[in-house]
Amino acid sequence: MNHSADLDPTSQGSPESLPESPANGSRPAQAASPKPFTFWRGLQTTLAAAFVVATLFTLWMPGSLVESSLEAKMAQALESASGNLAEATLEATQQPQATNIGIVAGHYGSDSGAVCSNGVAEVDLNLEIATLVQKNLTDMGYTVDLLEEFDSRLTGYRGRVLVSIHLDSCGYVNDQATGYKVAAALSVQNVAASQRLTTCLSDQYGEVTGLPYHAGSVTDDMTYYHAFNEIDPGTTAAIIEAGFMNMDYRFITEKTDLIADGIVAGILCFLNE
Repeated sequence: MNHSADLDPTSQGSPESLPESPANGSRPAQAASPKPFTFWRGLQTTLAAAFVVATLFTLWMPGSLVESSLEAKMAQALESASGNLAEATLEATQQPQATNIGIVAGHYGSDSGAVCSNGVAEVDLNLEIATLVQKNLTDMGYTVDLLEEFDSRLTGYRGRVLVSIHLDSCGYVNDQATGYKVAAALSVQNVAASQRLTTCLSDQYGEVTGLPYHAGSVTDDMTYYHAFNEIDPGTTAAIIEAGFMNMDYRFITEKTDLIADGIVAGILCFLNE
């Protein structure tokens, strides 16, 4: 094999083929090359472009998709609320108006109540007074229900007002045991209305009859009167003990119509505000 070619100086290339060395012997300056493309640079560029397009699209649209969705939800909520209000209003208007007046004759249909030594029973006097109250109010155009002590109609009774009429005991207590007293339920739905009824009955009854208000003798039997827990919570109610059957006996039996007038005046005061 001929090895002479390996020793031929021309095999290293001619002087023309070699790069020229600078005169000062330094290496030639290399031109700046662009940065190589990478995956992260491409992702950043794509995301930036997407953000710009999305912003322009949002500005171009009259209402964005998010805004449209929010408006739709708000409109749906308002429509639902309006529907519920309309249903509640319709239900309220369909409820029968409470126009009746309830008058309870104490102990009537249940027991005699207090009985005096002469045989006069409280229940009979209560019924007489209650009947006169019913007649007077009926003559004025009101619808009045005369109720027994434990009348089945008391359960859920709905009325503009309910008053239970009673009298105090026949036994002698002292010389101050004269006059009347009024009480309402301790727990009521409309406290203002309850207080107004109590005030009206107290003021008007005292003014018409001239009897004194017997302060400090309101008992638990009055404040916890059973009918208060039986009637509709919206019915304003009170109980009155119109006099003592001992010291006020003659007034009760001889001025029964005046007692009825005093109770009617109290009820009218409440109804007319």
